[in-house]
Order: sequence, then C-alpha cells, then structure tokens
Amino acid sequence: MSFITRRALSTLIPPKVASPTGLGAAQDAARMQRVVSFYEKLPRGAAPEIKPKGLLGRYQAKHFGKNPTGTPIIHAIVFLVAVGYAQNYYFHLRNYPWPSFSEELYLLTVFTRTPQEQRSLKKGLGIRIMEAC
Repeated sequence: MSFITRRALSTLIPPKVASPTGLGAAQDAARMQRVVSFYEKLPRGAAPEIKPKGLLGRYQAKHFGKNPTGTPIIHAIVFLVAVGYAQNYYFHLRNYPWPSFSEELYLLTVFTRTPQEQRSLKKGLGIRIMEAC
C-alpha cells in the first residue's frame, strides 16, 4: 500500500475502534490484532509537503501559498491590456500602418510651425544652386 493511500485511509478510520472490554476477548483477539497491525503501518507525524508540478502549480505555490502576494492582480491587468490591444490591432489598427520616422518628423514640423512661417530650404538644394552660378 502506498504512502498516500495509507495517509488517506487514516482519516477514514476513527481512533477509538475497540472498546476496552473487547480487548481481552478471545474471539476478538485476531480481529484486534489486524486493527493494531493496521494502525502500526500508518505513518506518524505531519504529512510531507507536496511539491508543485507544472507551470500553474508553481505559480500558485509562489503567489497564493504561505506568503500570498498582490502580483496576480497586476498580472491579470497586464494580461487584459495586452488582449485588448491585440483585439484593437486585429479589428482596427492593422488598417493604419505605423508612420515611418521621416513622416513623423514631417508631421512634427507641420504642426509646430505657425502658418506665417515659410518652409526652410533643404540643405543640399541651396548648395547646388550656388555651384551652378
């Protein structure tokens, strides 16, 4: 019989199986010997801690075990934000590609310049005009 099975059976059988009057009876002696031998085989002391197996078991042991932490709440929030962004990207954002770096710079200059300011010449263009003269 395995250790776990014996430990499980120990909770099913009450500690007071026989009365003191039935201990000395000859007809019950064999039966009592079986009960005594059964109790002798049972493990004593506290049950050993079971080591967690698998990814979820280790996560539960770490965050919900003896010293519970609040990080599962943060993990759940991050997970929901990631799932929400993935859904937004799939259903909406994939139709609008990210602008390149030059487009971002152009948009920054367009929206930060006042309407009265003129566009500045590109650096290379002014040099070519001077060389042609």
